[in-house]
Amino acid sequence: MLDMLRKRQENEEGFTLIELMVVVLIIAILLAIAIPTFLGARERAQDRAAQSNLRNALTAEKIFYTDAQAYTTDSGAGAIKGIEPALTFAAAAAPATVGTIYIDVVANGTTADAIVTLGAQSASGKCYYLKDVATVGTTATAAGTFYGGGTTTCAAVAPAQATGAKW
Repeated sequence: MLDMLRKRQENEEGFTLIELMVVVLIIAILLAIAIPTFLGARERAQDRAAQSNLRNALTAEKIFYTDAQAYTTDSGAGAIKGIEPALTFAAAAAPATVGTIYIDVVANGTTADAIVTLGAQSASGKCYYLKDVATVGTTATAAGTFYGGGTTTCAAVAPAQATGAKW
């Protein structure tokens, strides 16, 4: 039996150093391709999370507007927090805390509290803004929802931050 084991060991050959290095090189190339792709997907997911929070906050603001005919800046434990308890709200400022929605409400001409602007910072560092104009007035000539941001420079939440049609 020992003779058979010795013969078996003599006949078996292992991998050469070149073969092992080729395998390591192939794995390194695959990692070099996969890691940037993963990091890009992570950043896009973080941006989409901030945008989703803004949309949910806008829905809460519109619900409040339907009842009161005015948007609210009550960012504490008030009405907006009761409508959307999953979000954290703060008064108008430059978005600085990830996961917090910053609210700014202004008049549109003679209509008080008719324009709401929401801002959020994603975990990737980009800031996004969403503005809804409820009524046409002298401040805003078109009613509707406007988007802005996508840059790493966060400015104070104001209607001027959201002027586009999409992110």
